[in-house]
Amino acid sequence: MAMRLLIIAEGATLAHVGRPLLVAEEAVRRGWHVVFARPRSYAWMTRNAAFDVVDLDAQSPEVFARRLASGSPLYDLATLDAYVDADRTLVRTHRPDAVIGDFRLSLAVSARLEGCRYATLSNAYWSPYCVMDGRWPVPDIPMTRFMPIGLAEVLFNLVRPLAFGLHASPMRQLRAKYGLSPSGVDLQTAYTDADLVCYCDFPGLFELKDAPSTHIVVGPLVWSPDVPVPEHWMQLRDDRPVVYFTLGSSGRADLAVSAARALAEQGHQVIMSSAGRPISPGGLPGVFLSDMLPGEAACARASVVVCNGGSPTTQQALLAGRPVVAVPTNLDQFLNMSALQKHGLGRVVRSDRFSPERLCAAVAEMSAATGDSASRFHASHAVRSAAAVIAGQLEHS
Repeated sequence: MAMRLLIIAEGATLAHVGRPLLVAEEAVRRGWHVVFARPRSYAWMTRNAAFDVVDLDAQSPEVFARRLASGSPLYDLATLDAYVDADRTLVRTHRPDAVIGDFRLSLAVSARLEGCRYATLSNAYWSPYCVMDGRWPVPDIPMTRFMPIGLAEVLFNLVRPLAFGLHASPMRQLRAKYGLSPSGVDLQTAYTDADLVCYCDFPGLFELKDAPSTHIVVGPLVWSPDVPVPEHWMQLRDDRPVVYFTLGSSGRADLAVSAARALAEQGHQVIMSSAGRPISPGGLPGVFLSDMLPGEAACARASVVVCNGGSPTTQQALLAGRPVVAVPTNLDQFLNMSALQKHGLGRVVRSDRFSPERLCAAVAEMSAATGDSASRFHASHAVRSAAAVIAGQLEHS
């Protein structure tokens, strides 16, 4: 009998729908029955799906972004409690053999209440078993705007355990409400509380210590929108360097125009994706704007990739053997870029210290770097895709 799989894509950002989409496609190739739940605002991503798709009630990306920017817990108890009801209804309706979630934190409770195997997609830098070198990086938060970064980082690390506890508090309350122990649930365990934890990162990029066998690094799940290469790419000249520029769905969109202008003035041709956000460079010469781009093709066409530092675009860059310059804002992006900097794969221009001059200097530096390090991580990617690894784990567990 074919395996039945329920996938719940929270939709906080594009990546939280794109990654599970790849798993769904792999499951269908294996002959499984797949039900894919995603917010209605992402219907365009599943328009040609070869599996069943249902709408999912979820907090909007805009609310998620506001909570992230303000330093508030990303979900309150009322939201998570409503998620549990919705999750349980989906499980009872579709009776899956397993459920996969991508940042659907409520599944740690709802899947267990329904006795259903639960796998989560995550990143290794959120693992409680990830080895951190020194202090955690301080993200773009109010205090970094008026004090030296070194001092802000010291203060951030002093208050971080308390802040992480505050962020995990709604999950502890949720567990207690449904009779599950809240003891020991901090932010990292809340993000990775599942029967199978799949870290969607390149092997060797992050170090895990004493991780149980249920925590596995599966490789990157790199999704790109199914859109054609823009016709205006035909205007790109071979005698001038190309930069692929995108701040994705969660970067500082207000910096995009000044960044693109500065790169163009330095002689770069800028192929730019707004990721569906209202960005308009106003017809700047040398800047080629699209709403969405095929990310892998864009990385391959460029010599340097400029992005927000999140794992989706940086992984596309590494697969193309391209170095990264990041303009990160949130902690997730800073954590990802810490590893890339450590391995010589990228440079950071902090969003709270951004200037066009700093960006251009970082791009010039990375343009001069070879792609050897990036190619090494490309070569380390398993022949089987991450989606196939995840499917195999579920099939044999």
